[in-house]
Amino acid sequence: MNNREDIVNLPLMHKGKVRNVYDLGQSYLIVASDRISAFDYVIPTMIPNKGKILHKLSMFWFDFVQGIVPNHVITGDFESFPTMLKQYEHLRDRSMIVKKANRVNIECIVRGYLAGSGWKEYKKYQTVCGIELPRGLKESSKLPEPIFTPSSKEEDGKHDENISFEETIKRVGKDVAKSLRKISLDLYEKISDYSFSKGIIVADTKLEFGFYDNQLILIDEIFTPDSSRFWEIDKYEEGKSQDSLDKQYVRDYLEHVNWDKSSPAPELPGNVVEKTMKKYVSAYEKLTGEIYNV
Repeated sequence: MNNREDIVNLPLMHKGKVRNVYDLGQSYLIVASDRISAFDYVIPTMIPNKGKILHKLSMFWFDFVQGIVPNHVITGDFESFPTMLKQYEHLRDRSMIVKKANRVNIECIVRGYLAGSGWKEYKKYQTVCGIELPRGLKESSKLPEPIFTPSSKEEDGKHDENISFEETIKRVGKDVAKSLRKISLDLYEKISDYSFSKGIIVADTKLEFGFYDNQLILIDEIFTPDSSRFWEIDKYEEGKSQDSLDKQYVRDYLEHVNWDKSSPAPELPGNVVEKTMKKYVSAYEKLTGEIYNV
């Protein structure tokens, strides 16, 4: 499972599913690897240069939304890194130096469309994460308004679980819960409006926050194909699943091969790796207006 992004002679604070966090003393170094995860498992096959796309797109968005909420980024420019990091050329365009924030253990999910687990729940109960929705919605329907559906942030391989807003209040307090909800919805509105103008529907997304100097700030990655569902407007059709520009393609493949989701994930064939990469590149280029160069 190791790849060259793991080769950094620094204290490893945390190895997540797709990112490594190293201790720089007064700050952290976050490195976006080429690993990909699905159904809470890390897939053994790498997606070449995926980490670079996640990094570059996150940096684009952090700059785009800075008027809404502060974020943890100190710099994502390799040329501005300390001299001791310059020996690791493989960190270029896939790593950022960030503030040491205390993470809020809530995953802040915003849904603007009915998809995935939300659609499965709606079919049974006409709700999404306990929130009642109108009758008659179809798969991939646009919701009357975006909804905030938090989940727990679990460690040690445990599955994150959807929780109610009331449970969120119990875990982090009323004021913090209300701030998480408002900021998440404000970010989604700004990003989704912009993305729509670029031909992309942001169906849903996941955000994370932390505290730094007693202030709530945005952390982790934001609005990437790993953390969001991106649908192309010209291909969108209500009433069915969408051909999305994100890792849903990998999830669909794993469903197709009938993996049990409780044992180590299977390798991905070459054509799935190639098409996944093309989807990530397409999302990046459509949203930023820039041609992606490795």
